[in-house]
Amino acid sequence: MRLTAFTDYGLRALMRLATEPDRLLTTEEIADEYGISRHHLLKIVRELVEAGVIVTQRGGGGGMRLARAADEIRLGEVVRHLEGRHALVECFRADGGDCNLNPGCRLKSHLKRAEEAFLADLDRSTLADCVGRQARKPSRTAKRPRSTKVTENS
Repeated sequence: MRLTAFTDYGLRALMRLATEPDRLLTTEEIADEYGISRHHLLKIVRELVEAGVIVTQRGGGGGMRLARAADEIRLGEVVRHLEGRHALVECFRADGGDCNLNPGCRLKSHLKRAEEAFLADLDRSTLADCVGRQARKPSRTAKRPRSTKVTENS
């Protein structure tokens, strides 16, 4: 199995957010730390907001943080959402792709089971498992963002 760079960067951003759950981090900070395009990270952030794993706050002092504790975010949930528009193989596409082997292809069922096993394994792990001791629970006094809209300042 190979994850897209989009998912890889999304997981990295979540891991970074898990290390400072009480602090709003900006896309600029995370993009600079990991050497990735801020514009690309903004697209990823939008997807992570849609998935319900991060929240954002607009304006000066704004940024993003985890929507839930790191030990409540399953890796399988994140990967399914970020990889959802990418089929493992062409015949897994919603439109069936351009496979000339259908309907007699037996490879498809083997690949589907492998994909399901991969995601099931990720479902057993949380974001907290990936950052270990670096992950902290948000304090009860931490301010939670009011907005979930992503802007250029997030």
